[in-house]
Amino acid sequence: MTDTLTPKLATVFAEGYGPARFKADALAGLTVAIVALPLSMAIAIASGVTPDRGLYTAIIGGFLVSALGGSRFQVGGPAGAFIVLVSATVARHGVEGLLLATLLSGLFLALAGYLRLGKYIKFIPYPVTVGFTAGIALIIFASQIGELFGLKLDGREPGPIVEKLEALWAARPTFNPAAFGVAGLTIAVILLLRRFRPSWPNLLIAVTIASFATALLSLPADTIGTRFNGIPRGLTLPALPSFSPDLVLAVLPDAVAFALLGAIESLLSAVVADGMTGRRHRSSMELVAQGVANVGSALFGGICVTGTIARTATNVRSGATSPVSGMLHALFLLLFMLVAAPLASYIPLAALAGVLAVVAFNMVERPAIAALFRSSRGDAAVLVVTFLLVVFRDLTEGIVVGFLLGAVLFIDRMGKSVDIREETVPRVVRAIENAGEDSGLPERPVAGDDPDTVIYRISGVFFFGAAASVGTVLDRIADQRRNFVLDCSDVPLLDSTAASVIEGLVRKAERAGVRVFITGLKPDMRRLLEAHELHAPRVTFAATVESATNEIAAAAH
Repeated sequence: MTDTLTPKLATVFAEGYGPARFKADALAGLTVAIVALPLSMAIAIASGVTPDRGLYTAIIGGFLVSALGGSRFQVGGPAGAFIVLVSATVARHGVEGLLLATLLSGLFLALAGYLRLGKYIKFIPYPVTVGFTAGIALIIFASQIGELFGLKLDGREPGPIVEKLEALWAARPTFNPAAFGVAGLTIAVILLLRRFRPSWPNLLIAVTIASFATALLSLPADTIGTRFNGIPRGLTLPALPSFSPDLVLAVLPDAVAFALLGAIESLLSAVVADGMTGRRHRSSMELVAQGVANVGSALFGGICVTGTIARTATNVRSGATSPVSGMLHALFLLLFMLVAAPLASYIPLAALAGVLAVVAFNMVERPAIAALFRSSRGDAAVLVVTFLLVVFRDLTEGIVVGFLLGAVLFIDRMGKSVDIREETVPRVVRAIENAGEDSGLPERPVAGDDPDTVIYRISGVFFFGAAASVGTVLDRIADQRRNFVLDCSDVPLLDSTAASVIEGLVRKAERAGVRVFITGLKPDMRRLLEAHELHAPRVTFAATVESATNEIAAAAH
């Protein structure tokens, strides 16, 4: 089963796990750790917290996501998609409020997993995911403009994008050519390595080169050391975040937003891994793991955890065979903190901003956007509305409104797909030659149609979205018809609104003295109609149209 609450790690060990697989997972885990190292710190800084919190998130959260998750290849850690929400939460409630919101979101995610709600998260329409990802990418890039150009603002950088751009434009006299050069060098190295040496760890190499250049040339650019006094050598002791009833109520909307985005992002990442490997993840178990990971991250001072597409894809491409690779990736990051933490002080913030600029550019699914605009105006509208709401309003609002627009678009399309056709019945007489009426000879068709019988065949889902159009057609029943056959053999689903329409049809037929036959109903559909008082003698149910017309012909004779 794909929705069982059993971690994939248990399944892997039950299959048999040997040295060869461990070696492959160790190499993949090391590769992912090299990618995650600069990225985790960059995301933390962009989120308004210290870089060590990004590493705590990747170590604790990443280990728990892999150990308990429902995917063989998922790698968890801080994600760029959370930058907007996390930075806004820190601005409103401080770091303690952020930790409490992260812990609460973990409880919500774990509960959603235990309630088997993972499968429903997948119902988010594709244009919505493309639109909010593009919106997040733009916001991430905007958040890094100050570091890319080395700008100095008077006070805290505003969160809303319009006010942010106005503040950055006002700070343009503080432009720092050294910071801009470091950021440009970082981006150039990443792109060149990706083009000519795609197997090399381009992010780590680019940040290392930028750090050496900054130190050797004594460039006046802020570093992790000058801004944050470096990072600690190891993890902090676990502790519950400060909380009070008032603070819980204050951060509750943020916790819900964290949980919603975390569920979408992690399951989307798991689906990507499935597509790359042919495996199938366990969505509800994945949500449970994400919940536990967020609780663990909050206890150790980390920020929001989710499955990340970039690191998960890197894990798959690096030859991972099981969740052990994700667990080892977390241990390699911990080893870095224990051994090489002092070196992090030399990393320029402009270099990390360059990393996030590339990440933001890669987040925009340009081929998908082009395909949606070419294929459907409705899908393009959903994408644009979601994008604009995410950028200028709120991430959660963008997802909710986009989902509702996508649902309305789907209902409209399904309603238009229902087809209803009117057919007539050939008139038949009994072949009586030199015998009496009780001779038992077969019936034979004669020229013309039976004026007393009409057949309507419905195909498609007969539901509330199609009820109005189908009801309009069914209302055309002429009073002079004596028999009406409604064939539902091509109707896979019928809801209560459709049942109400049919009940109105039968009521009208009763007043006109028309006999109604309904054919081809599935058992559950017939039970629904009977619940709406549609049963004999008001209607006659028949297995097929032929059996209904035979009964009509027999009654006529």
